[in-house]
Amino acid sequence: MKILVWHWGRFGAGPRFAADLAAGLNRLPNATALLSLSAQAELLQGRTPPACALAFPTYTGFAGLLGRLAAAPWLIGGLTRRIEAIGPQAAICAMPAPLDLLMARALRRLRIPFAVVIHDAETHPGDGLPLQMRMQRRLARQAAALVALSPHVAARLREDGLAPRQRLLLASHPPFDFGPMPPARGHEGPLRLLFFGRLLRYKGLDLLAAALARLPPGLFTVRVVGRGPASPALAALAALGFVTVENRWVPEEEIPALLGWADAVVLPYREASQSGVAAGALAAGRFVVATRVGGLEPQLGAEPLARLAEPDPASLAACLARLAGEPAPPMRPASSSAEAAWSAFGARLLSAFGASPAPPLAAPGPARHDDADLDCGPRLTSNGSEISRS
Repeated sequence: MKILVWHWGRFGAGPRFAADLAAGLNRLPNATALLSLSAQAELLQGRTPPACALAFPTYTGFAGLLGRLAAAPWLIGGLTRRIEAIGPQAAICAMPAPLDLLMARALRRLRIPFAVVIHDAETHPGDGLPLQMRMQRRLARQAAALVALSPHVAARLREDGLAPRQRLLLASHPPFDFGPMPPARGHEGPLRLLFFGRLLRYKGLDLLAAALARLPPGLFTVRVVGRGPASPALAALAALGFVTVENRWVPEEEIPALLGWADAVVLPYREASQSGVAAGALAAGRFVVATRVGGLEPQLGAEPLARLAEPDPASLAACLARLAGEPAPPMRPASSSAEAAWSAFGARLLSAFGASPAPPLAAPGPARHDDADLDCGPRLTSNGSEISRS
């Protein structure tokens, strides 16, 4: 089966998620993945860009986005011809983005069914674009299947009436593999703690500042790295002598060095659907300290390197203090386990279209969500007709 995997965002985890999913599908027998990214995607500008069968010009700012949306009726014909030329039988939206309804319209013209991987069922405070969730809901209603990356997201999709049981899959976020890493704690001095991501209110930076202020000096060296608005929480963190705040965009190619520096990654969130940062940190063999909110507990509860705390300063401080006394974690196996996880994830998504390629030879660890969790629902042929129910 030939599958088009697309994500038309420019920055962040979306292009990487789509590229890793396409690579995972291509390791399966009887599956060929074609990648479609924004022509402006940061990932395509790097030293080793993935093969992209359909690079689509999107936008470079909010005004450009509005212009592309206004021009959508004139863009559909050309996009339809480009998709028809590469000949996919099904498509997967790896992460929703603002221009996805244009892709959905072109796929519908060609009678190509598509699935959507839903990372968040609602916007978080300070996050997202205007009308983002409204456009995602319209996209979801047109999809042959939806894929939720946590039970938390699946529950919200059901509450919103977007995910009838017969077309909802539940799967865990596969780990991003950032290549070989130095061993954690392979250095002198305090444990190195990293917060990495957008510096937004819901990320619990105030909880982190209050928790770190409770700890005795000398336990940690802390880096808070990401981009966001100035806030009292960032000021409180910067005032701590062992914390460095780096308020800046982090290019894709710098992420391996960040994870390699860290011994542990902290996610002090006040709300969350799931975390790609956590998946990447675990694949790098780093401890992950996270709060028990949203989809983080289902995602991390069975992970040997995860340490969970309540979303309050005292609990988080106690969790961090215990971590400081733990020995270094064992080295993780080579990247083959991450590759197998992406292939298994891809095989799971293919079940929505009636395809059943054999799993990869190197199977990943036990999945936290299996077919008993949610019905895979109607399986669709390339023209959208139902052929079976599971």
